[in-house]
Amino acid sequence: MMIRDLIKKNRSYRKFYGDFLIKRETLEELVDLARLSASGANKQPLKFVLSYGESKNKLIFPNIGWAAYIKDWTGPTENERPSAYIIILGDKQISQNCKCDAGVAAQSILLGATEKGLGGCIFGSVKKEELKIALKIKDEYDILYVLALGKPQEKVVIEKANSRGDTQYWRDNQGILHIPKKPLNEIILE
Repeated sequence: MMIRDLIKKNRSYRKFYGDFLIKRETLEELVDLARLSASGANKQPLKFVLSYGESKNKLIFPNIGWAAYIKDWTGPTENERPSAYIIILGDKQISQNCKCDAGVAAQSILLGATEKGLGGCIFGSVKKEELKIALKIKDEYDILYVLALGKPQEKVVIEKANSRGDTQYWRDNQGILHIPKKPLNEIILE
């Protein structure tokens, strides 16, 4: 698959087949893509927490915000929840500012997941202190993002943003998630 196809297929999925299992080895392969990706000053300040079991997943699920734009939806039902999570941490002893590294790592992981027929979603809306306590994450680490992963159970389509430039995503009556994107000529400045 070409990179353009992977990027177009890599959407923010929020509903998954709950009975689909992801093995630790798959998560390690995805984190290895992040490890091989660019890092500011090559400091490599990121650490990763892997979750692929029901008990640990249940600790993570209530600590992430699922879809702020979809007002009547509080998140996936129990049989639509992610099979796995990767939590991206920043090691404060190595770098106080590694959000760029975390963004590159998240994209690398999700593109790798897409190539494997999986899908995911990057969550920045996280109850960080509650999650650190639940997972016993040491204070030397900042939670930067939580990636939810699984076999997508929903259809997500890209469409052109309306003439007002509205980029708010929405779900139609058939449950299809629509993601408006601005046209290329509106984002390139001469």
